[in-house]
Amino acid sequence: MKYEISGNNILLFEPDLILDEVLDTGQAFGWEKTAPGHYRGYCLDEYLEIEGEDGRFTLRDTSEEAFLKVWAKYFDLETDYAALRREYSAADPTLKEACEFSRGIRLLRQDGWEALLSFIFSSNNNITRIKGIISRLREHYGHFPTAEELCRETPESLGFLRSGFRARYCVDAAKKVAGGEIDLGKIPEMPYEEAKKTLMGICGVGPKVADCALLSGFGKTEAFPMDVWMKRVMERYYPGGFPEELYRTRGIAQLYLFNYIRKSEEAARV
Repeated sequence: MKYEISGNNILLFEPDLILDEVLDTGQAFGWEKTAPGHYRGYCLDEYLEIEGEDGRFTLRDTSEEAFLKVWAKYFDLETDYAALRREYSAADPTLKEACEFSRGIRLLRQDGWEALLSFIFSSNNNITRIKGIISRLREHYGHFPTAEELCRETPESLGFLRSGFRARYCVDAAKKVAGGEIDLGKIPEMPYEEAKKTLMGICGVGPKVADCALLSGFGKTEAFPMDVWMKRVMERYYPGGFPEELYRTRGIAQLYLFNYIRKSEEAARV
């Protein structure tokens, strides 16, 4: 991780980062693209404006303390993604193509509660609508609400979110977390399958939502979210199963494959 302090800004030098591939592909929903190569958004309640390309980025109006405590972790800057791409490329020709196609992919390591709630709202939804829900939620409370705040709500009182049936799931998650039935602080230490089963105890949290939350919010890089795009990947390229030797970080490998298949098929339709 290489960075410099420039006045109130942090200058980050990271060749394995492309903002469009990280902040606008469904990993997190609190980011807005305001211009080419320029985003503004949140990690929980920490605000950031970031811009740049070709390995040079400016994090505006942020301190070195906030950068090291929040953003270096959030953008997973301690992980060697070039090494991961070499490992994936050596193991599998499809992954090699995916890594070459999406060299700027990184896992956003989000707050667990924020990731869980965001992916609950993602159920049968699209990125634009999810971003709208998260924006209205943050605007209503003035910050990203805690489980203790949300547990006092009802599906009806959350009508301002325009989240439909997902409001009921949100309230159930908040009550179970605030009431101690589910201790999110223990999730990172649980074995993957136990952690997944625990999150699936929340109404509306199925295997995909649980895996998304575990991967993005709880450091479970073995979590492997399966949506319609990844089902196509598995059917087309891995009918016999995903390479077992990549199990430990298969969730990160999934990010490359997801971006590759989605953008390739969308481009083919144009």
